[in-house]
Amino acid sequence: MPLVCRTSIATSTTSNPAAPVRQFSAASKGFTLLELMVVIAIIIVLAGVAAGHYYQTVSRAREAVLRSDLFAMRDAIEKYTYDKESAPNSLDDLVQGGYLSQVPKDPITNAPDWTTDTCNTVLTPEQSNVGICDVHSASDKSSPFDGTPYSTW
Repeated sequence: MPLVCRTSIATSTTSNPAAPVRQFSAASKGFTLLELMVVIAIIIVLAGVAAGHYYQTVSRAREAVLRSDLFAMRDAIEKYTYDKESAPNSLDDLVQGGYLSQVPKDPITNAPDWTTDTCNTVLTPEQSNVGICDVHSASDKSSPFDGTPYSTW
């Protein structure tokens, strides 16, 4: 059934009283199934692109937090060692000494399960014993951006 459009000129309440008023038949109201499917397909494509960017942003944020936490803990280990003339034996020693407010959670594993390295080298001649000299993530995952394992950061 073809679409029918009847045009008649009638007076209108709009600003232009001589504007034509279109009257459509009941068959021409609404959208066709094809139009709706095209719009839904466009929405799905846009949602997929947005979801990909969201997960990429979350990964970048976790990596930024990991870098920041590692920097803060390494700085605290160094300051503790210089101040106490002894390296800390655990990350809890940094909290008890006031160098950290708490041991941060690893943003990759979402737990405070860091891997620590014990070194046999001393930072100062006055250092009396050895202990923790470095800290790494306990995660076995790799960065999706550069492929390096988080445990090597």
